[in-house]
Amino acid sequence: MAATRKPLEKYRRIVIKIGSALLVDRRTGLKKQWLDGMCADIAALKAKGIDVLVVSSGAIALGRSVLDLPSGVLKLEESQAAAAVGQIALARAWSESLSLDAIVAGQILLTLGDTEERRRYLNARATISQLLKIGAVPIINENDTVATSEIRYGDNDRLAARVATMTGADLLVLLSDIDGLYTAPPHLDPEARFLETIPAITAEIEAMAGGAASELSRGGMRTKIDAGKIATVAGCAMIIASGKTDRPLQAIVEGARSSWFAPSAFPVTARKTWIAGQLLPAGSIVIDAGAENALGSGKSLLPAGVRQVTGSFSRGDTIAIIGSEGREIARGLAGYDADEARQIAGRKSAEIAAILGYAGRSAMVHRDDMVMTAARREAEPERSDAHA
Repeated sequence: MAATRKPLEKYRRIVIKIGSALLVDRRTGLKKQWLDGMCADIAALKAKGIDVLVVSSGAIALGRSVLDLPSGVLKLEESQAAAAVGQIALARAWSESLSLDAIVAGQILLTLGDTEERRRYLNARATISQLLKIGAVPIINENDTVATSEIRYGDNDRLAARVATMTGADLLVLLSDIDGLYTAPPHLDPEARFLETIPAITAEIEAMAGGAASELSRGGMRTKIDAGKIATVAGCAMIIASGKTDRPLQAIVEGARSSWFAPSAFPVTARKTWIAGQLLPAGSIVIDAGAENALGSGKSLLPAGVRQVTGSFSRGDTIAIIGSEGREIARGLAGYDADEARQIAGRKSAEIAAILGYAGRSAMVHRDDMVMTAARREAEPERSDAHA
């Protein structure tokens, strides 16, 4: 049965992502009145027994305002310096505004490795869980003082989705300068239609995503759709809404326009959630239509269905599985190193020992180490593997 939208107060744990342009004005700095209104909204949710986590952009934007850095794209070292200054100011601002309702804030700065590496992922989850247990509101941001272009999220939409799945949240709210998803960028296409409910993130939905709209923000609709894919596969609903009003969550409660993405009817396990949310797969495998059908019915990926192997991954690394139409359909843990995978690609499982010189596992990626990431995800029944 399809999921239906619930009022905010019916959710158990909510992650709220706030875009830079909502918090920081390029000329005047922090928007204190807006922040106080947001914290009042958070207090109202907490008063109903709801856990609230905040993924807050704004450190670089606030830091560049304090340092009076020029407009336009910053150099890496300028961004890191701005973040170092801005993180202090941002944490203080959140702490002061939340304290008006006697709420304690706890700052957590994450890097890409903190969510991609399993041990660090579990450690971060434990810290956040403890903060929620004692009634604090975690204020989370990417650690831009040490992140580089190669090892960063680059946007807080996907970071927020990872935090939501990491902590078992059942709702992710993305607040920015747009009130939801349209069939095309509304400022460019007057015929663009607003979509209130998105039952599943299909290839058509992905094609509607556009680029970033503000110099203060690195995200755009593309990253919001990516966030939705991460969140919904784990059973977490998502809302995209405008944060321009002084009380954005109250506005949602009162019926303000927003787009709601339904959670998967078959959410994956915590371990598979971690696999599905990996942002930087070590490589990829292209499979044929027959193998794609087999995966959709809950079977493992065997070498016979593999058409191409790319990347230099090792056994146990997360890899993307690409379907016959060129779209990613699954993620999984590689059963072989990339060089071995290339040698046995397209071959029958019975030939593996003769090719590699040892009797390896029959599956290239076992179903227990795999999660379907395409929109038409079905239940994963316990069935035997597809035979070569």
